[in-house]
Amino acid sequence: MGYKSYGKMDPEDVYSIIAYLRTLEPIENEIPEPDLDFLLNFIMNTIPTKTELTTKPPSTDKLAYGKYLVSIANCADCHSKFDDKGNKIEGTEYGGGRMFSFPNGMVVTAPNITFDKENGIGIWTEEVFIQKFKQFSAPEFQKRPVGENDFNTPMPWFMYTQMDSSDLSAMCHYLKSLKPMSNKVDRFVKQGK
Repeated sequence: MGYKSYGKMDPEDVYSIIAYLRTLEPIENEIPEPDLDFLLNFIMNTIPTKTELTTKPPSTDKLAYGKYLVSIANCADCHSKFDDKGNKIEGTEYGGGRMFSFPNGMVVTAPNITFDKENGIGIWTEEVFIQKFKQFSAPEFQKRPVGENDFNTPMPWFMYTQMDSSDLSAMCHYLKSLKPMSNKVDRFVKQGK
């Protein structure tokens, strides 16, 4: 849960999310009280941090606005390397490397989204960047079955496909401003059992 990133949103964006949630039909669901073992119960009560709400830059400041969107979307939490204790390795942000294991032995590694021409998305135009997100609104992507030996990408494409193209453009603009990293990522690896 990217609560640290969400805690840096503009208050108006937080209010907008609350307003949207209030439009949804309520669902009654009995959730049992948490019963956490020692240490996890301690962690649950001590790790959450106080919010650091910010002011959203105007969309006309494309670089600052793109940084705001990329930051609250929590892109670095997947598109970075992590050590064996689950800590993000500083200086690897957006260079890819986080690994996601699937039950069928498939390991999917988040790609390098810096604009490195060989190992990142450096050959993408802004139009290609936007289209990559928009393609997931097509019906063939909406109800694609996932078979027993398939895997499902951890990238939440369906959440981002509805974004305004101008917001995606700002995100692209910000990512282009970052130093390209030559981190090569093997995206799909099947591990033996």
